[in-house]
Amino acid sequence: MTLMSPDAAAIKRALAAAPFGFGASGLGNLYKAIDEAASRATLDAAWAEGVRYYDTAPFYGFGLAERRMGDGLRERDRGDFILSTKVGRLLQPIARASERHGFVSPMPFEPLFDYSYDGVMRSFEHSIQRLGLSRIDILYMHDIGAYTHGDANPALFDTAMEGGYRALDELRGGGQVGAIGLGVNEVAVCEASFAHADFDLFMLAGRYSLLDQSPLDGFFDACLKRGTGIVAAGVFNSGILATGTRGGGTPHYDYQPASPEILERTRRIEAICDAHNVPLPAAALQFAGAHPAVVTSVIGTASPARMHDTGRLATYPIPAAFWQDLRDQAIIRSDAPVPAGRSCPEFTHDHHP
Repeated sequence: MTLMSPDAAAIKRALAAAPFGFGASGLGNLYKAIDEAASRATLDAAWAEGVRYYDTAPFYGFGLAERRMGDGLRERDRGDFILSTKVGRLLQPIARASERHGFVSPMPFEPLFDYSYDGVMRSFEHSIQRLGLSRIDILYMHDIGAYTHGDANPALFDTAMEGGYRALDELRGGGQVGAIGLGVNEVAVCEASFAHADFDLFMLAGRYSLLDQSPLDGFFDACLKRGTGIVAAGVFNSGILATGTRGGGTPHYDYQPASPEILERTRRIEAICDAHNVPLPAAALQFAGAHPAVVTSVIGTASPARMHDTGRLATYPIPAAFWQDLRDQAIIRSDAPVPAGRSCPEFTHDHHP
């Protein structure tokens, strides 16, 4: 039997106390393989930067990221960090591993969607075993919604709300997990869930950033009224707000090459960053965390150096005039909260993540 988890209120307080959270897709060999030493070094770097929230999923490397996460955290005091993983996919053995779904993983499994009551319960049990840790604090239902499933979503959503949610609610009610939510790429499915479920958290990827403030159209207000916290993932919008348009290669936005419109908006942001000596990724990271509905942001990397740099960017002094310029040029909305302006001329931005 798993140990009891802190309740949702305590979990939200812990998330808000950390500078940002760590997302483990890179530990699953997303787009490129890393070895065990690099995985462990990245987790150690996150810990050194004060990170105490760690998120993973069965989908990330088809079990590989969960195994590596557990190996990297097992020697830590279990009371010192918050751990989340996801449900909605079960892993089916296959004859031979190959690159698929973007993961260069040696794990011989294929993910199959299953949002049923039994599927969620099985996924939770399997994750506990892969992690090799005494408990999971947060369970997110992963990738439900039309963004992932298209026309198949209505039937899957019904299964998720009738079966999968019942399993999540049962695990929360029994104290086996402290908080439950959705881990998705769209606002619409979160709003649809309001009529069916009482979720503690929404992990929302790529939908609140310098390039997309659509949750301000009522969604964040609804979350504040319900007491549902937002975990902002994908704050760099698949990379373009980390590398900008000048980093070489093809800038990506929302998991695909950026459109001319997105490239032009990013160039305008870069010009304002230059004028105020502000690193683009520092602005992206701090903007996403400034809204009161957002309890924390989650950053995914498989590089210890980038993890250390992210720690610096999270506290990089950004003057109030920078945010005002973004508003004046209609890059961020006038109703978007921004961090308190700070200045510190001795800071320079020689390194970007």
